[in-house]
Amino acid sequence: MMRPVKLPVMTNDEIEALIEDQIICRIAFRGEEYPYIAPFRYITMNKHLYFHFTDYGKKMKLLREDNKVCVTVETFKPDLSSYMFLSMRGKLSEVTNPEERKDAVRLFAQTGKEKLSKNFLAAHGFDPEDSWDEFAPEKDLVIIKLTDVVERVGLRSP
Repeated sequence: MMRPVKLPVMTNDEIEALIEDQIICRIAFRGEEYPYIAPFRYITMNKHLYFHFTDYGKKMKLLREDNKVCVTVETFKPDLSSYMFLSMRGKLSEVTNPEERKDAVRLFAQTGKEKLSKNFLAAHGFDPEDSWDEFAPEKDLVIIKLTDVVERVGLRSP
């Protein structure tokens, strides 16, 4: 019989560092019959996670039906000798404040230029032949924010 092993719980500082160090998360939506999970790039501003959603597809339909989600962020070595897994339950809300939206769009463009291949523009619904300047505040981009987080659970390797 296996005895249960309790993984170490991450501290708030470890959680914040993990969020700042990574750029991809997974968001689980409540599905119609089954949950729906998809990867998303994110940025952080003022201790909140922000996402760019294309205004089409399953995620938008599910978001409009129920904005409660679970967001996971992780990092691990290929052999899993070291790992951190974070799960956050909260709500997604569209950013409607013009200044907040403008700041998020600019940060998406800036971090894209600094850290990512232009090939990743396709994941945002843009042509990879374009530039990260496609993220411009005057464009009709859907910016979403994780709010009302009710739980953050972070586990790490021993």
